[in-house]
Amino acid sequence: MVLTSIINASNAILKKRQGDTPFNGGDVSFIIVASAMVFFMIPGLSFLYSGLSRRKSALSLIWVVSASNAVCIFQWYFWGYSLAFSPTANNGFIGNLANFGLINVLNEPSPGSPLIPALLYALYQMEFACVTVGILVGGIAERGRVLPAMVITFFWLTLVYCPIACWAWNINGWGFKFGVLDFAGGGPVEIGSGVGGLAYAWVLGRRQDKELQNFRPHNVSMVNLGTFILWFGWLGFNGGSAFGANLRAVMAMWNSMIAATFGGIVWCLIDYRIERKYSMVGFCSGTIAGLVAATPTAGFIKPWAAVIMGIFTGAICNYATKLKFLLAIDDSLDLFAEHAIGGVLGLMTNAFFATETVIGLDGVNTNVIGGWVDHNWKQLYIQFAYVIVTCLYTFVVTALIVHYVDTIPGLSIRVPAGSEALGLDEVEIGEYANDYIEVWRDVMEPNLTTTALDPRESTLDTITCAVGRSQPVSQELSACNFQVHDNLHARESNADEKPVELEVLQGRRGARISVIA
Repeated sequence: MVLTSIINASNAILKKRQGDTPFNGGDVSFIIVASAMVFFMIPGLSFLYSGLSRRKSALSLIWVVSASNAVCIFQWYFWGYSLAFSPTANNGFIGNLANFGLINVLNEPSPGSPLIPALLYALYQMEFACVTVGILVGGIAERGRVLPAMVITFFWLTLVYCPIACWAWNINGWGFKFGVLDFAGGGPVEIGSGVGGLAYAWVLGRRQDKELQNFRPHNVSMVNLGTFILWFGWLGFNGGSAFGANLRAVMAMWNSMIAATFGGIVWCLIDYRIERKYSMVGFCSGTIAGLVAATPTAGFIKPWAAVIMGIFTGAICNYATKLKFLLAIDDSLDLFAEHAIGGVLGLMTNAFFATETVIGLDGVNTNVIGGWVDHNWKQLYIQFAYVIVTCLYTFVVTALIVHYVDTIPGLSIRVPAGSEALGLDEVEIGEYANDYIEVWRDVMEPNLTTTALDPRESTLDTITCAVGRSQPVSQELSACNFQVHDNLHARESNADEKPVELEVLQGRRGARISVIA
């Protein structure tokens, strides 16, 4: 009797709640969870970028991605949401300030879907913007200053991301009215971040030649960790874009998993054909390329099409990494090859394989037709026009924003050459990502006994046990024949012993040597 009474009381409460709101609690709960999953992509990006960079600039990339998230949250609350999704703007290009500071954004049906309230929709879309700028700021890797990057982030969100989001997703946007099929952000998110990152890197300029020699990711384990955090978050990114706990969301998750899997396998196999090694970085890169391509397509295509898309995306994005050499742009994290090319491929996939049978699974978009599989032949030029306009607009406006911010006193976008050699972690952040074996020695004054050492510095003798030698390293340095090259690496002439890497850095106290086992 007691249990029956509790059940009846619970049912009565649920009925009363459902009577107070037009929204289904399951749909609302699902998008709340999806928002949190997308937010979790921010540390995923941080770890990915940090692992791909050199050790001496690893923390700066974690910092810039994290800080750009904070800037984005402020911008989105301030006027970003209104500029992107204000339903009262009818110019087709950008919204107005009717929802400035989230004014009148509460429990009315959202402009993106009647299944969830506007306040939740604003939160979910904010996380999209945060991830996009997190990708964008990877363009500064190892030579860009972080303060100007934050200023650029604010203006870029306002002048690039918000207009493109308005084009594709605002009910009055020209792309939406034109019939563009962009499920979760092939234009605003992927092309925006990929082409924008390319433009940022172009204005910023190449790293010094010696920084490009013998470059390799400093922590592949972190690359893998970041990739799988991103993969987890991407399920909320694509699945949540159905805006409800429905079958279309499940289909979007399935397509995301399939595209990522085949993209990673194909990329890895292509690298194996060349290097005869199963590259972990290659597998992670292909996985991300597949997820990028799934972003605009996940809620439009069937799983067999996701297999095809994953295969050609993994291959094309792999070869697209060579474009930065043809363009002579130091896109150090391959933002263009991964995100821009992957986003373009996904958007064009919709022209061929999008189908109304998948689109209508949410019970809302039952009258939207797909691409060629639905005999909608004009979808090809609609998608193509959208891709061209988005790419051109993003590159030109991003380049202008970065250029003009660079002209503002105190906001020079690039660190000096000496600071670049020293590493952004020390110059910009003052902290380090890893407590690795590091030894500082003032080479300008050989008599260390008369020189006061910084408390955080040590002599070469203190790492004798760390590199596994029987005598002090300072004696070995003078006894052994070392050949120091311009690429800042040294190897002993005795091939049987473990090599020691040297980095000659220009610090505040003169030249120093960093010895890394």
